[in-house]
This record gives sequence, C-alpha cells and structure tokens, in this order.
Amino acid sequence: MKSTITGARCVLCGETYNIDEVHYTCPKCGDDGILDIEFDYDRVKKELTKESLQANDDRSIWRYMPLLPVSERKFAPKLQLGWTPLYETKTLGKLLGIENLWVKDDSRLPTASLKDRASAIAIVRAGELGQKTICAASTGNAASSLAGLGASVGIHPIIFVPKTAPKAKIAQLQVFGAKVFMVNGTYDDAFDLSLLARRKWNWYSRSTAVNPVLSEGKKTVSLEICEQMAFKAPDVIAVSVGDGCIVGGVAKGLLDLYAMGYIDKLPRVLGVQAKGSSVIATAFHKNTENIVVTSAHTVADSISVDKPRDAIKALRNVKKTGGNYVTVEDGEILEAITLLGRNTGVFAEPAGATSVAGIKKARQEGLIAAHEKVVAIVTGSGLKDVESAIKATGEPVVIEPNLLALEKALPADLA
Repeated sequence: MKSTITGARCVLCGETYNIDEVHYTCPKCGDDGILDIEFDYDRVKKELTKESLQANDDRSIWRYMPLLPVSERKFAPKLQLGWTPLYETKTLGKLLGIENLWVKDDSRLPTASLKDRASAIAIVRAGELGQKTICAASTGNAASSLAGLGASVGIHPIIFVPKTAPKAKIAQLQVFGAKVFMVNGTYDDAFDLSLLARRKWNWYSRSTAVNPVLSEGKKTVSLEICEQMAFKAPDVIAVSVGDGCIVGGVAKGLLDLYAMGYIDKLPRVLGVQAKGSSVIATAFHKNTENIVVTSAHTVADSISVDKPRDAIKALRNVKKTGGNYVTVEDGEILEAITLLGRNTGVFAEPAGATSVAGIKKARQEGLIAAHEKVVAIVTGSGLKDVESAIKATGEPVVIEPNLLALEKALPADLA
C-alpha cells in the first residue's frame, strides 16, 4: 500500500482494510459493502503542493499521483488523460439565469467520456496486481473507455452491455478489440453477470462501485476544475447521476482539497437525475439511504439504472458538500443538448447535457443564486448517441439541387 493511503473503509460497517489485501467490497458486507479509500492528508500535502503543481508540465490526471490509489505509471495507458477544457460561457449563462457559468468538457478525453479517468486507474491497478484479464459491465461509456485505453497497452477486455446500448458505443468497443457480450436484458442484468464471471474466472473487475479505485479516478475532474480556477473554488458543480460513482467521486475530490486546505470553501455538488431513473434523488429528499429499485427508462442511456451500485457514496458525499439533487424530464435533457451546442459549441450526449438541464431547474427552484459561480460537467460526447441529437434538433430540410427550391425553403430572415 502506498504511503499516502491509510486504508479502505466499508461504507456500511465502517471496517477498514488494507487495499493490497481487499480489492473489491467488504468481506463482511458482501457486494453492498462498497469501500471508500482514505488518505493521510498530511503526507499528501508534503508530496503534492500548489507550488509543485504549478511547476509540473504534465497536464494529465497523473499530476495528482499522491491522491490516487496507484503507486506508479508503469502500466498507464499511452493516451492523453485529463486536463480537459474549462470554458467560461456568458451566453449560455445568461439563458440559464447564471452570471458566472463554466462548462467542463470531458467529451474531449480519448474515448469521449469522463469514464476514461476511472478506466485509467483500473488498468494501472490491474497491472500492479498482475491481472491480465479485465472485465466490466456498462451501458457503453465505461466499456468503450476501458477498451480504448486498454488497447493502447495491449489489453482487450471482456465487456457486458445491455442489448439496448447505442450502436456508436458498441462500434467503439469492437474497433478497440474488446470481447463484447450483449446481454438480453438491462444494464443491471449485465452488471450481475459480470460479477458472476469475475468470481468464476478471477478476472479483474472495472465495474462501478464494486471496485473502489474507480471513484478515485473520477474525482480528478473536480481536482482539475479547482486547479484550473486557481483554487478559487466555484459555488456549485453540477453533474449527471446514474450509478452514483461519478457524483460521489466529484464530491470526494472536493472533500480531499478542502481537508488539505487547498480550497477555502466546499462547492455544493448538484446531482442531476433523469425523472425516469431518479432513485438516488428520491432517497436524498427523503433523507434515507434505503434505495427502492425501480425499472428505469430515460433517453439518457448512460444514467439509466434500476439499482444504483454506488448510491451511499453518492448520497453521503453530496450531503457533506451541502449539495442537493434535482430531477429533469427527458424533454428538458434534449433541450439542454441544443442549448449547450448552440451557445458553447460543445456537443453532448443526453447524460452529458443533463448537468445543464439540472442547472436550469435548480435556478428555477431557487437552489442556485444568479451571482454564484457554477460549473457544469459534460460527461460524454454527442457523437456517442447521434439519434438523440437528431431527436433534439429535428430532421434537416431536404431540397432539390436548384436555387428555386432553396429560395422556397429559406427562412424569412435569411431570404
């Protein structure tokens, strides 16, 4: 175990384990006993200072090594990871009633989703443990992330996806050389099958929540946001929520920085769920950790989950930041795709634009003040789900190849 890590604590029973001895969930609590990796912040502060970061030309997630659950970059993917753009956008902010709005565009990562941050850590950790075969269950993004990053170091994982996964994401998997099994069922069915397979063949699992290193990779997005803002933390960071791993990781990164004194306030994390997949938001507002499993249905496939696997971290960590949850309709998500695209030039898949829809809703409900500094995290590219983009914008106009046809079709303000 690296010197900055004190252990991995079970979110249910509180038992602490050495992460070199327990790699997945709590032996006492089973699959629901998700582990949370804890750090010795005094040691981290000695190795990771604001001055060392300023002098570090490595603009990647690896600049935060003392706060990551891996020891070295020996097994790291050979692709650029992290330090994605943070755009200030007055135009979109004005439309949403926010004076100071930024967009963190993680669609610019190698496989076009935030999941690359987690997959990179999983690949390095598997290498450290001598594991040759990695498996994962996914709605598409986590799988394509693992497959693409794995391909850069000669790893071709075994992937379980629901039959309904978008074709663009399946295409990525196949191009990257992954062994893909399309499960005739839901994401949750694919997830359960991946756990059974991992136990039977002793494969290394990259599946959400079960593997505690994943949220540590995802937290690098909030480490970057704060560093890119010169450690003058925003008031609110909004992100879409499905399984709960990303939002829990986003909050964890902020809690890390605050504990070390690198930011003087905790940004409130705003978790945004689709109405058709909102069991974490429901539990949050009922002030309970009892998750009622439902049959999820939303246009945002990346956050469509019946049984969220990392719900406890998602609930507790957001609460620790003083944050909140909102839910949005599919129509609001589709509208956010066009709002984001037409006012920032960022093309998001439905789950990626859900943060923007959530900010709009939170502003309407008085959860965000107009003067506050707000960051929307875009978790994935619209190129992963072009059918939803067309649904959001409508089909283009088809005309004959002559000026008369064009003249008839032109809008009045262009003719």
